[in-house]
Amino acid sequence: MKVGIMGGTFDPIHNGHLVTAEAVRDTLNLDEVLFIPSARPPHKQDREIISSEHRLAMTVLATCFHPKFRVSTIEILRSGPSYAVDTIDTLKRQYKSGTEFYFILGADAALELSTWHNAQELIEKCYFIAATREGTDIDIRTIEADFGKSAKGHILRVETPKIEISSTDIRKKIKCGRSIRYLVPDTVEAYIRKERLYNDNNDD
Repeated sequence: MKVGIMGGTFDPIHNGHLVTAEAVRDTLNLDEVLFIPSARPPHKQDREIISSEHRLAMTVLATCFHPKFRVSTIEILRSGPSYAVDTIDTLKRQYKSGTEFYFILGADAALELSTWHNAQELIEKCYFIAATREGTDIDIRTIEADFGKSAKGHILRVETPKIEISSTDIRKKIKCGRSIRYLVPDTVEAYIRKERLYNDNNDD
């Protein structure tokens, strides 16, 4: 079984996340893509994020109509920072022996892979997908050089559609009262409006 992993804060999840996940799933013929909202992302301790309950709800609403998209709460339920190596260890216990896991990353994140917690151990336990945009490139050999022989064949490049959407811009648009239609799924937009998320007077 081949399982893709789409991790992130998802604050909020948007159509760019979904398009990237589907492009990788289709290209690599993955059996499923697991969306895993982070609880306390180690690299985003400098800003407040909304509650994990809201982010989980939006992730479920965004993916529930795709038969091969699933959502996991393993990082939200885990205490402490959300480290990828801990997530992989948990998933290996949950899935059948021999299951292959593919972390889906943006090209920039892939280039910083060597700075991740226990990165050397992690690279030996799973595969990493550098999702690159059409017309851009990334030298996989540069990343492999940080890890040595253990990384050979564990870092792959998949070209995905170029969609310029960011959660930061979406939050800014909401605060300014601007439209986010077509940036997020309709179900997510309705949830944001209903719960009044990302407004200045929201306590989350």
